Amino acid sequence: MREEETPLNLRTSVTARYETAYRSATAQEEAALALGTVQEADAALLPLQDGLLGSLTVYIVPEASSLLPQGVSVYIGKHRSAVVRGPPAAGDVLTAVNAQVRHIAQTMSFTPDSIAAALSDRVPLDKLGLDTRRPFKSSLGYEITFSLLNPDPKSHDVRWDIEAAVRGYVQPFLDKLSFVANFTVDSQILYYAMLGVTPRFDKDSSSFLLSAHSLPHVINPVEARLGSSAASLFPVLNFLLYVPERAHSPLYIQDRDGALVKTNAFHSPRWGGIMVYNVKHPAADEAPLPLRVDVDMVQVMEVFLAQLRLLFGISRAPLPREFLVENPGNTGLAAWELDCLLWARTVENVATVSTTLTSLAELLDKIGNIVIKDDVASEVYRAVAAVQQALGELAAGRLGAAFQASKEAVTSSERAFFDPSLLHLLYFPDDQKFAIYIPLFLPMAVPLLLSLAKMLREAGRRGKEPAKAD
Repeated sequence: MREEETPLNLRTSVTARYETAYRSATAQEEAALALGTVQEADAALLPLQDGLLGSLTVYIVPEASSLLPQGVSVYIGKHRSAVVRGPPAAGDVLTAVNAQVRHIAQTMSFTPDSIAAALSDRVPLDKLGLDTRRPFKSSLGYEITFSLLNPDPKSHDVRWDIEAAVRGYVQPFLDKLSFVANFTVDSQILYYAMLGVTPRFDKDSSSFLLSAHSLPHVINPVEARLGSSAASLFPVLNFLLYVPERAHSPLYIQDRDGALVKTNAFHSPRWGGIMVYNVKHPAADEAPLPLRVDVDMVQVMEVFLAQLRLLFGISRAPLPREFLVENPGNTGLAAWELDCLLWARTVENVATVSTTLTSLAELLDKIGNIVIKDDVASEVYRAVAAVQQALGELAAGRLGAAFQASKEAVTSSERAFFDPSLLHLLYFPDDQKFAIYIPLFLPMAVPLLLSLAKMLREAGRRGKEPAKAD
């Protein structure tokens, strides 16, 4: 048993507990580890594991084993297992690989960075990096909108098979995340939609360039045309495919060092991503206008899927050269990455419930002679009980049950805070309205004003924080 404490501020810290058990491999596991490739072994080992969320199995193979490629000492698979090459000399094998096993556990579980991202509201601002502020906050639901921007329909007749692309790339990813939240996906095509930033013409390359410092100014003019967030009850993730107008083609994105971004895309924290899709124009008068453009959706969705991972806080820290991490494929999410996300979301949900109930208690404490309805009291009790259950399940290593309890706690706390009966306190007879209305309304308006201020800060932050080229 090993514990690691991560302090966030003077009053908040998170303790991670790692429990390790050792055993010999079974005959079936040895047969799987004797297969030709480590990818085949990873697939064969999957049905032999208990499959518990948050669990991890590390297999140690002899130093001379050909299972791992040359120069690779650690392999992390798509599921919840890893393979480690044993030491060259006989001796205490477990002691020899202890450092590698600890590195594997930190990579495939709850890291200090993910803790800081999950509880960013409680971390001092000077300790928050861009990676910490990038992911969306925990929510019971999300809306994903794919938008095709065609500013020059007279020159470009753009076709994209977004339905098939979503089925092939996005839906498998969302199916794995269905345990986390509910998702809705929609798409739209916007004509004559401009980025709002005039690109710079580069004579040497005969192309147009968008520099890194201009990227934050691209989003706000476009956002006004999207319209998806206006009526949404949940956070909206925007993914924009921009086909440059003929007069500004080809258009490329530069990073901070002036180099061209390979994906020709960038993303903005807690908002979404934009990809520039250039069209190869034939020589003048060789093709009638508008030119038909069939978008390569494989190229596009690979970029959007990578951005989607980052916006959910699914990223991988740099690893030593001798580490090999398997690509999750079209699903976009390894099983152990889902575990990391559930850990982060569970802790974040518990913190959210704590903040919500504390705000509710402070609000009601400021209002004298108030009668709390049984419905509100019941929701508060449910929220507290669910938080206690979530913490207990976490301590017992039952990650799935802990996350579900934390979601129930969030739901109950929000129902208590926004119960309609509290709004009824705003009605009084005409002869008492001026005497009581103002002092009661102001405390109840505080959470709404704070929410509005937060929305304004996040909107302004998109103009201040640099977008990150992918």
